Amino acid sequence: MTRTTGPDIVELDRIAVQESLRVVGLAQEADWERDTPCAGWTLRRLVAHMAAQHYGFAAAARGAGREAAYWREPEDMSDPVRTYRGAATTVLAAFAEPGVTEREFVLPELGAGFPARVAVGFHFIDYVVHAWDVAAALGVGIGLPGHVLDVALALARRVPTDPAGRGPGFAFAPVLDGPAGPDPLDEALRLLGRDPEKWPPAK
Repeated sequence: MTRTTGPDIVELDRIAVQESLRVVGLAQEADWERDTPCAGWTLRRLVAHMAAQHYGFAAAARGAGREAAYWREPEDMSDPVRTYRGAATTVLAAFAEPGVTEREFVLPELGAGFPARVAVGFHFIDYVVHAWDVAAALGVGIGLPGHVLDVALALARRVPTDPAGRGPGFAFAPVLDGPAGPDPLDEALRLLGRDPEKWPPAK
């Protein structure tokens, strides 16, 4: 994935994370064992993963990304909304620090260090998709602005499509066929292995 230019990627990421906070906050006690678009993961497990990634990226922003402890899922998921809010607050604060976009982020899952703008771009596309994952599990829509979705689609088009790097154990499932059209979210989701037609919002 190449360096993101144009719109402020940190601000776009903040918008995506805030939307993920909104949809996570819609979940009720009976919802946490729902299935999600992430095969085999309940909503509780998905939110635990999302929280872990926030803490890991926050550590990476502060030069501690190599430390595995920061990337572990929280052990206490008895209150997923509270746990997720704490993680989201942590990563937003880390990304808002002066000079963060000039740093290198070490991301162990990808086995390398990346320029900050590229790393934040990874986080951004993850949280556009994960906000949708949560919303899909709950049967609600997401409310990301058009300019955010346009950048998400541009980044989704740059994610490598080699089947060897897609599927179980990787960030995204294989690309799904579907027409390019006026809905950038649907196209981005298919490029990243999600099927919006299987998870429509409730009427």
